[in-house]
Amino acid sequence: MMKTKWLYAQVVLVVIASFILSACGAVNSATANMKKDIGKGEGEVAIIDWPGYVERGANDPNFDWVTDFEKTTSCKVTVKDAASSDEMVSLMNQGGFDLVTASGDASLRLIAGGTVQPINTDLIPSWKTVDSRLQNAPWHTVSGVHYGVPYQWGPNVLMYNTKVFTDAPKSWGVVFTEQNLPDGKTNSGRVQAPDNPIYMADAALYLKATKPDLGIKDPYELTKPQFDAVVSLLQQQRKLVPKYWHDATTQVEDFTTEGIIASSSWPYQVNLLIANKQPVSSTFPQEGATGWADTTMMNSKAPHPNCAYLWLEHSIQPKVQGDVAAWFGSVPAVPTACTGNALLGPDGCKTNGSENFDKISFWKTPVADCGDGNKTCIPYSEWVKAYVSIIGGK
Repeated sequence: MMKTKWLYAQVVLVVIASFILSACGAVNSATANMKKDIGKGEGEVAIIDWPGYVERGANDPNFDWVTDFEKTTSCKVTVKDAASSDEMVSLMNQGGFDLVTASGDASLRLIAGGTVQPINTDLIPSWKTVDSRLQNAPWHTVSGVHYGVPYQWGPNVLMYNTKVFTDAPKSWGVVFTEQNLPDGKTNSGRVQAPDNPIYMADAALYLKATKPDLGIKDPYELTKPQFDAVVSLLQQQRKLVPKYWHDATTQVEDFTTEGIIASSSWPYQVNLLIANKQPVSSTFPQEGATGWADTTMMNSKAPHPNCAYLWLEHSIQPKVQGDVAAWFGSVPAVPTACTGNALLGPDGCKTNGSENFDKISFWKTPVADCGDGNKTCIPYSEWVKAYVSIIGGK
């Protein structure tokens, strides 16, 4: 019941957000109120992050990019981990937080709702070091106005059990269609999918490669027939999935004790399981992969804006960027962070997928108007309704 209530709350939230996105058309780019200078720090900065994005050495003393920041700025860092983009949107709307490390399926909703404010990049000296492919990315830049600072990026990988798969599976089909695996057993009851409506894009990407007659070009821009095909595939997958994972900790436990052997995942879980000496690895399947390019965005009512700006600058220092990438399994938003980092190593960025940028379909919020002017695509509110129904077995 708790899960059902949570999902229902998210449906309501996203329907409202989608309405705002479609009705507002004009995104609030009130640059007149943009900060022009950074004053004395307020003593605190409150951040909503993905688990593992803001570490102070509690999990491993080698990974700490908070302590020095606090000593240098006198801004105490408080962190709230979020399990999904929808949760991030909800928390930011509630207020009280300064920053959020938002993925592309949340960032435009935050901008459209006026929840985040434009960023004055002139106040961030290291802005010029950010990967040029990310500086003006459409998930945080509207009409030339930046609403955040790129943080990390990477693919949603196919994580698998190496005792079951002696060779890495080549296709996402191992989690979408029933089949016998190399150990002679079926995949039914042994695979997972995330409890996240944006996962429908993974199914769309798989169908783009395996059913070209559908004509899918962008997995986030689906016509009604294409969307119906995605729903059908996920309903088929529902029969294989005993449990959908909602957060990283749960998925790590499921791969450790529940007999799950394949799932879409983040490199973060892969790294945790390997560190725990579990028989897992990950791969980038032949159909490609969805992915995330996360942006640190500031609440329009940030209670500690000066400390927030100081963190934005700190967050893109090469040492910080490389350490985050090493811990999370991501790729730095600052390319120079890929060299000279002892924790990341000389091949760390390559291992984490730095050469796959052009092969990744980065998360973005699906909207009805997908470029044809006729609003023929299915908006995110409908994705949420459909996915809740699929998970519920309806």
